[in-house]
Amino acid sequence: MPVKLPWRKSSRFSVGHSHQQLLISHGVLKHFEKHQQRTSSSCEAGGQLFAKLSSREVSIERVTGPRRGDSRSRTFYVPERYAEQIEIDYWHQKGLHYVGDWHTHPESVAQPSAADIQSIRDSFSKSRHSLHGFLLVIIGTAKLPTGLYVSLNNAEIELVLQPMP
Repeated sequence: MPVKLPWRKSSRFSVGHSHQQLLISHGVLKHFEKHQQRTSSSCEAGGQLFAKLSSREVSIERVTGPRRGDSRSRTFYVPERYAEQIEIDYWHQKGLHYVGDWHTHPESVAQPSAADIQSIRDSFSKSRHSLHGFLLVIIGTAKLPTGLYVSLNNAEIELVLQPMP
């Protein structure tokens, strides 16, 4: 049974000293909520983040995943890479940009593993783009936004983003 969000329809995060804001839309938050690992038999889920970009705001409008071809267990998630590229091409044609990845963790307040950080750094380094970093969003089991971990990552730096009041 879905848990009602005890907060506004979207969530905003300040992006360091850039004067930009990250906006996660209500529909995206509902998708995250749907895939939270609330039972001991729940597998990790994940996918990609797609956004509209402006000089003031990165607005996550769409997410993908989980997919049938993903490898998933209680504490393990590996996406189907071929399907990811198809998603990137499709959403780019619709005017949205790939900006990062999301997945769940079976812990109350999500924290990234070393493998999570290395994976997003590798994605950033190996991709063709003009972004300063890729987002990593991890969804824990606590009510949102408390259970969310959000960071901006490039090849060397991880900037943890905090929700705005």
